[in-house]
Amino acid sequence: MEELLKKVKKIEIKTRRLTRNLFTGGYHSAFKGRGMSFSEVRQYQFGDDVRDIDWNVTARTGEPHIKIFEEERELTVMLLVDISGSSFFGTQGQWKQDLVTEICALIAFSADSNQDKVGLLLFSKQPELFIPPSKGRQHTLRLIRELLCVQSAERSTDLSAAMAFTLNVLKKRSVCFILSDFWDQDFSRGLRILARRHDCVGIHCWDERERKLPMVGMLEAKDAETGKTNWLDTSDPQLRKAYTARFDQQKERTQRAFRSAGADFLSLQTSESFAAALLHFFEKRAYS
Repeated sequence: MEELLKKVKKIEIKTRRLTRNLFTGGYHSAFKGRGMSFSEVRQYQFGDDVRDIDWNVTARTGEPHIKIFEEERELTVMLLVDISGSSFFGTQGQWKQDLVTEICALIAFSADSNQDKVGLLLFSKQPELFIPPSKGRQHTLRLIRELLCVQSAERSTDLSAAMAFTLNVLKKRSVCFILSDFWDQDFSRGLRILARRHDCVGIHCWDERERKLPMVGMLEAKDAETGKTNWLDTSDPQLRKAYTARFDQQKERTQRAFRSAGADFLSLQTSESFAAALLHFFEKRAYS
């Protein structure tokens, strides 16, 4: 427990500094709020949109009145995190799951700084843990603790099931960050349905060795989600070429699925600075 608390504190210090210095403004501008909410009623003035007339008040008073709306600033942010077996892989000093945890902490603290609600869904082949969206530092720290406590296991991925679950539990329009390596069968239909109701952002987390095999002769490889092992001759140039092509095709299919659904997509490698990439992403969204 003491070691866990140290890890939580370390992540809090690192990500809160990034949030304070870099992200609060970018986050605030990138996600505008989930719509317009009713504010008040006032008398109709020349030039007002007749579609905003409140007919009940108009009939009661005998004078035309309109409804005034204002932008609803509070957001609900949902973190959908893939904890299948393949997320516990890494050759660049950290697992993909470590990268995901830091990204989630950064987004959660950014939400907390803006007084927004944030929730968490951990999933593999099925939803495994759901924490409803809420506010506050203690709530944010709980989310980080849950991410740090996840253990490696041979579990497959079902993104469609996670998206269907999210659709059922989130009643108000939210910002859904989907963090995964996206090694799954076709999930495009589930994504399109989710993106019609919510603002979706896919964050693709991957390791260099998932794209490029080292040339080390015969290598025993294990599928992290099925446990199956296979021997690969990494000295074969055709094998290495096919290995890279498989990764690139999968990434392109994933990116195309998000684009087709009208959702954003960001790809991050475990060896690169996720802070700079996220800052650029927030800024791009703010001005698009």
